[in-house]
This record gives sequence, structure tokens and C-alpha cells, in this order.
Amino acid sequence: MRINAMAGAAAFVLCVGPAQAQALKFQPGEGAQFTWSSYDSFAAAHDLTGQVLTITGPWIGPDKVLVESVLAYFEAATGAQVNYSGSDSFEQDIVIATEAGSAPDIAVFPQPGLAADMARRGFLVPLDDETADWVRANYAAGESWVDLGTYADADGTEKLFGFFYKVDLKSLVWYVPDAFDEAGYEIPETMEELKALTERMVADGGTPWCIGLGSGAATGWPATDWVEDMILRTQPPEVYDQWVTNAIPFDDPRVVAAIEEYGWFARNDDFVAGGVQNVATTDFRESPAGLFTFPPECYMHRQASFISTFFPEGTELGLDADFFYFPAYAGKDLGTPVLGAGTLWAITADSEAARVFMEFLKTPIAHEVWMAQSGFLTPFAGANPKAYGTEALSAQGEILTSATTFRFDGSDLMPSEIGADAFWKGMVAYSSGEDAAAVARGIQDRWDAIR
Repeated sequence: MRINAMAGAAAFVLCVGPAQAQALKFQPGEGAQFTWSSYDSFAAAHDLTGQVLTITGPWIGPDKVLVESVLAYFEAATGAQVNYSGSDSFEQDIVIATEAGSAPDIAVFPQPGLAADMARRGFLVPLDDETADWVRANYAAGESWVDLGTYADADGTEKLFGFFYKVDLKSLVWYVPDAFDEAGYEIPETMEELKALTERMVADGGTPWCIGLGSGAATGWPATDWVEDMILRTQPPEVYDQWVTNAIPFDDPRVVAAIEEYGWFARNDDFVAGGVQNVATTDFRESPAGLFTFPPECYMHRQASFISTFFPEGTELGLDADFFYFPAYAGKDLGTPVLGAGTLWAITADSEAARVFMEFLKTPIAHEVWMAQSGFLTPFAGANPKAYGTEALSAQGEILTSATTFRFDGSDLMPSEIGADAFWKGMVAYSSGEDAAAVARGIQDRWDAIR
């Protein structure tokens, strides 16, 4: 095993390549949507000529090109050379490299759980207090982002280790504008209005929702997102935090009630295309198809920003399909919570270049360059929203920056035996008719067994 680990670490190091090979995507000074003054100020303050910065993360293919388009500006501003390596087995590679003593300067984690584990093992370098203060002041729902990047170190002391950059949005409902217009439906702004609209659609002879939980070995995960969103809309964020760490049990009445909130939508034959029996067996990638039939098989589909990838070819967002915020209850006074995911950047080998790079991530230009292309959202209020390359991204960015609370996908924060197994399977069982309290109790029994 030791030989294999060292071989993997060697391969990991050899696959790096300089971001410098890519020319600047947008020329400094051009384009009013870019905050070039932040680039100029950063460049004037830092000279790293001759230094090399190594970064590894999960992005390969087109995403690797996108992140390197941002890294090129750090190189141009500082004179440093940046070597980025992407891997589709990042979670395994970073652990192997770190244990072998060949960690990169910076690692980009797609899940906080792995970063927290590495911090506990002493493999991450804490960020300074000024960075925590900066995030609180400059990110929408800033305290949420500080909490998500704060972990116990090897001595058990809580410190900020992770800086979130590039966020995904999950609290969205997709619909076809023409279908809404023809039926005379308006976008609901509260959960009360969304439920009333659901019932009105049925009264009008339509079917409100398309829901599909199928995902091969991961079947059930779309329902976990529903439940997570419902906890954030029925309970204070502290309850969510206690739930994902099992500080309160999975079968706590508040959690069971959130599961049943999901069931209000998913366990009513009149509300779901194909009836309740189709929810667990319909593939999540195929489930939005009913939006685009005529007449529509369903009017709404709750899913994350990435689901548009599975819309019919040629679908134009904003015209053929659009989205709205999955709303909060007006009567519960819990603000506008948002569920999502994202990547956090952490220092795995301390160096001057690594520290300066973390400062670079605080500049608007570091966000705007990627915003202007594709697949990037940021909670940074200082980045110019006009930099987004499409109206859809801009609208999603507005939802993100308007959030009063942001919470990371709960199943990704739980132990894998729970979040990536028992929770998924439990939601399939509940969607198929089992009692919510019994399902939640079974998941808690599983959690107790792994302690």
C-alpha cells in the first residue's frame, strides 16, 4: 500500500501545468464591467517574480481552462508562475500527496467535510483573523461563509481554514414562461403562495410538479435537497447546523416535520407528474422533460442551477425556460435562506505566494473574470454584477447575494454512510410511502451504529 501511495503522489505532482500558457482573456482597462482598479492596486502591492505557486483542485477539461483564465491574472500581476493540476479523483489524490509530504501550496476542496478532516489532522494552514473579518464584511450572509470554512485544528482549536470561491445554487424552481403566461400564473414570492399555486394548478386541471429521484447508485439524493431546503424554511439556521452534525437526532420532530414538508409536494398523486409511484423511479436528468411538452405534463421543477444541462437541446434560458427562488415562508420570519454548494480554497503548504494568492481572491477582478464566462457564481458583494456573462447567471447571482443565510448541502456535510447512503435510501422509502418518523428513526439508528 505504501508503494502505491507514493506512486500516486508522484503522478499527482507530475500532472501540473502552468496557467501562464494561457493569455489574458480580457485585456486590463477594457470593459466597464470589470473593476480594473482592483487589479492595478493588487499588482502595485505585490512582486513575486521567480516564485512558483502550485494549486490542485477538481477541475479538468473546460473547467480547467476557466480557472486557469483567472490564475493568469495573478501571474501577470505578481510575476509568479502558477502550476495548476486538475483531477477527477481529487479527494483521494490530495490525501495521498499530503500524507507523502508533497502537498501543493493550495488545494481547492469541493466539500467542506474533507477540508475539516485535513485541518483536524494538521494538514491545513489557518488563515488570519483579518480574512475572517473580510468575509463577514464582504460576502452576502458572510457569517455563514466563515462558519463553513472554520474547523478544529490538531489541538481542537477552531480556526478559519477555507476561503469559499465559486458557488453553486440549489434553491431554484424551474418553469416555462410561455406555459405560465398562457395559464395566467404569476411567480410566487412566498412558500404560502407556492403552495396555493400548486393547489390552483390542480384545480385548473394541470399537474404542478415533475420530481425524479433516480440517479443510479445515488438514487434519492434530489429528495435530500428538498428536505434541506425545507429545514432552512421552517427552522432557524442553528437547527440545520445541529442536524448535520447530529447534535440533534435525525428523528427530532423538527426534522421529521421538514421531511413531511417535502412530502406535501411529493406524496400527492395530483401534484406530481405520473403520480407518486413514479417519483422514486424517474431519473432526475429526465424529470424536467415534462416542462417542455404541450400541454405541459408539469409546470414546475425544483432543482439546482446545473439542471439546465439536461433541458432539450437549443433551450434558451430566460425565453424557453426560466427559474425563480424557492421561496421562504412569510409567516416564519426566517429571511431568505439559500441552499447550495461550492469550492473552498485552503493553504496546504505555507508560502509567501500562497498567502498573497488568498489576498488575490479578495479582489473583484478575481471573481469578475470567471463571472464573465460561464458556470460561476459568487457571494462577493464587491464584484460587479454586470460582469456576469448571461442574464441567467446574473439573476442567480442576485438570489445568492440577497440571501440572509447560506447553508451547504447537508448530506455532503454528514458522514458518507449517512449523507451518501442512509439518507438517500431513506428518502426513497419515504417517497414510496413509508412513515416519515420511522424513516428518520432508521437513519438515526444507522448514525448511532457508526459512532
